[in-house]
This record gives sequence, C-alpha cells and structure tokens, in this order.
Amino acid sequence: MNDKLFRIILILTACIMPLVCGGILYALVTDAYDAFYNFGFFNFLFSSQWSYTEGNEIYGALPFIVGTLMTTALALFFCIPFSLPVALFVGEYFKGTRIAAVLSTVTDLLAGIPSIIYGLWGFFTLRPIIMALDISPQGSSILTASLVLAIMIVPYAASLSAEFIKMVPSDMKEGAYSLGATRFEVIRKVVFPVAGSGIFSSYILAIGRALGETMTVTMLIGNTNQIPDSITATGNSMASIIANQFGEADGLRLSSLIAIGLILFLITAVINMIGKIMIKRARIS
Repeated sequence: MNDKLFRIILILTACIMPLVCGGILYALVTDAYDAFYNFGFFNFLFSSQWSYTEGNEIYGALPFIVGTLMTTALALFFCIPFSLPVALFVGEYFKGTRIAAVLSTVTDLLAGIPSIIYGLWGFFTLRPIIMALDISPQGSSILTASLVLAIMIVPYAASLSAEFIKMVPSDMKEGAYSLGATRFEVIRKVVFPVAGSGIFSSYILAIGRALGETMTVTMLIGNTNQIPDSITATGNSMASIIANQFGEADGLRLSSLIAIGLILFLITAVINMIGKIMIKRARIS
C-alpha cells in the first residue's frame, strides 16, 4: 500500500511541471491573440515599427528580437574565454587544493548575486568607462549590456562546467598519463570528450539566463525602439521593452507586450531543444 501511495505521489508531482508549462503557454497565447489578430503573426514578428499613438497604433517585435539575440550572442562570446579556464582551474588543474576551494566559493557567490546589483555596477562603473573611451557616446549600448551580461553568466557557466569536469573518472586520466600524455593532451582527449556534453549544457543554461535577463539590460542597453545597426548602438531587448512599458500599457499595446513575451518563451524553448539534440548527438558519438 505504501509503495502504491508513493508511486501515485510521484506521478502527480511529475505531472505538475507539464501542467504549469501548458498553463503559462495557454495564458500567453490567449492574451497575445489580439496583437496577432490585428497585425498577423509574421507581420508582427518582422515589423520594426512600434508606435502607440492613439488611433494609429502599430506594433512589431523585430527590434527587440534583434536586440535580445545580439546581447545574448555577444555575452556568450565574451563568456566562454573566461568561464572555461576558471572551470579547468577549479575542476582539473588545482582540484582539491585550498586555492581552488576559495575560487569555487567566490564563483558560487558571484553566480548568486541579484542581477540588479550587476546592473548598478555596470551603470556607475562600466558605462562611464565606455563613454570615456568614446566607444559609445551615451555609454549605454548593446555592447555595454552584453559585457555586463557576460560578467553575470561567467560564474554560472564556470561553476556548472567545473562540476562536470570533476566528474570525469580518475582512472581514465591516469591511463592517459601512463601512456605518456601531457596535461594538455589529457584535457583535450579525455576531459573534454567525457565532460563535453555537460559543459555544453552549462552554456545552454547560461544562454537561457541571458535571454530573459531584464533589469541589467534595461539599465544599460539604451532603451530605444529601433533595430541596432552595430554593437555600439542603443537598442532594446524583449525583456526590457516589457519591463519599461508593461505598467502603463493596456488594450492592444498590452497584448503586443504579452505577444513579445510569448515569442521570448518560444525562442528559449527552441534553443533548449536544439541544445538537448546536440548533447544527445555528442553522447552517441
């Protein structure tokens, strides 16, 4: 009887997540219907206009999709060269030492800092530096937001990657050393192939965090409703436009903001699906 009850509890608990996901998707689709009905799904998706003038309302999501993808891609580009060495330092080269324990603790601490703190740091520290170097006149830009996003996700990706690196069996590495392999060769031919799928998944999770980041991007991206023509231009992301305008929006404008939220939900889901497929292929090969 206890086993049956436990099994029922497990099944009910397991069903909660699909129900929550389905409920979120249903609510977004329902509330975004007016925007898609008035503008058409693809017109809304690829239109660059955003005007909430009464009687002449036109809304399109393209500037915010471009802004989101640009900031996320740049953040990942800046993140990998810093997070991977930290993961190797903690998980392989100095594994088990005091300095690795200290660095691991600091990395975990940085990963847990609220995003608003990073936003404040970027606004009062990095933004003036960008202005002083004359990279961006206002200091706020796609580049500024991406740099702070990268700093945010470096500890997150490094911490997760280090855990996967630590899980590589010692006997596999010792076998490679016994055959005369160098430390670099062991990492390249043993650690990366074994822990590669886990490391890759850590970056997929990091991308997920960067895609939906709100406050940091809102404070640093410039908040202009236009398609950025370079990384030093200002722009807006899907999360930042929702944060900026949701409180005062109603009617068709509110529906359009919710439609942007739905698109962000779908983009995140697609990226996660692609990541899982690539991880599965890597494991098979």
